This record gives sequence, C-alpha cells and structure tokens, in this order.
Amino acid sequence: MSNKDIQVWRTNRPRDFRLDGKVVTVPEDWEFVPSGDAGLTRRLKARTECWSVVHKRKNRIESIGLWCDKNVVEQIRKDLEEERSNPVYLRKLEQARQARIAKQDAYVIEFRQAVVDFLNFAPRYEEFAWELADAVTDQSVPVGSGTVARTERIPIAERAEAAVIAWMRHQTTGYDHMHIARIKGERRSVRRELAAGSREILDIYRRGEDAPDNCPLKSALS
Repeated sequence: MSNKDIQVWRTNRPRDFRLDGKVVTVPEDWEFVPSGDAGLTRRLKARTECWSVVHKRKNRIESIGLWCDKNVVEQIRKDLEEERSNPVYLRKLEQARQARIAKQDAYVIEFRQAVVDFLNFAPRYEEFAWELADAVTDQSVPVGSGTVARTERIPIAERAEAAVIAWMRHQTTGYDHMHIARIKGERRSVRRELAAGSREILDIYRRGEDAPDNCPLKSALS
C-alpha cells in the first residue's frame, strides 16, 4: 500500500474513520467513490491521495470504496467517458469479453472431466458419473461463485474432489439445517464426518455394486 492509498475503517459517523487507532475526518472537498469501477479506482490511486474504506468479510479485508479529491474524481471520470466512447476502446472491450467467455468455456470442460476422473465410477455407472459431474460443475465453476473450483492455488484434481464433497454435503446430507455448536473445530469435525459418509457412497458406484433404492446421491440427482 502506497502513501497515496491509506486504509481506514468505518465508524458510526459517515465522514469519520479509524486510522491506526485514531479518528480522522475526511476533508470537505473529497468525494466517496464506491467500489465497482476498477479502471476509475486504479487511476485515482495513481493520481492522488485516497482513503480506502475497508471492512472484514469472511476473514478477508475488502475495500468498499475510496474517498478522494472531488476535482480529481470529476476529471478522471470525464477522461474515462471520452476513452470508453471511442470505437477502438469498444472493440478491445468486446475482444476481451469474448476471450473471457472462451476461457470460461474451456475451464468448464476441463473441470467437468476432472470431476469424472475423481469419481472413477464403474462402467455401468458411467452415465450417472457424467450427470453428477454436470450438477457439480454447474454449481461450482460460475465466475464469482467463490467456490473452491475458482481457486488456482491447488491442482484441478484437488478442486474437483473438494467440489464433489461440498456438493454432496449440501445436497445429500442435512448439513444446511444442522445446529452446530460454536466450539473451535466443531464445524470442521462435522464436515469431516459427513465427507467420510459421502466417500462411502461414492465407493459403491466405484465398485460397480447395486446402489440401494434410498441412496441419497441417486435421490439428489433424480
């Protein structure tokens, strides 16, 4: 973080913020710019001093917007509007959009195959494996879903495994309605226990055995 981009935390007053344990007040000639326009945010941070208003969400610190000099904000917005109305910019924007779509489509195919490889069902259940892979992929890979399938920190085979277990936890168990004690490690313990049960179900299909009529996996896909 540069000296032009200072992180501040909200207080119960709209123009007062906490910075290093002290309360600071936004200058009168500053304007709040909500997060959402990455191009505008980048240019503001490069051009002028900014206060980045942050909050904690799911153990991550996220910015909800910037406070910056109002005159600078107006000038950069004007410059961006001119650039973004240029046909050359619009063509580049469309090319980038098509590239993102192609990349996402390719990942869907790759991830779906990784799920089938992890399932490794017996030949008699091959069609069932693809049905399950479709269900897991549809839930896991959309851009912005925030699931393990969207992370690149682990190999795709591990992503596929985690996604299948997560899907089964929500679709074949009562996890979503369980009352789990707020004890450190309890939720993780419950998830491990449910995952073990899910793997036992998957093993039935891997061995090619007759699945029981009340199989929760079969019910979830029916």
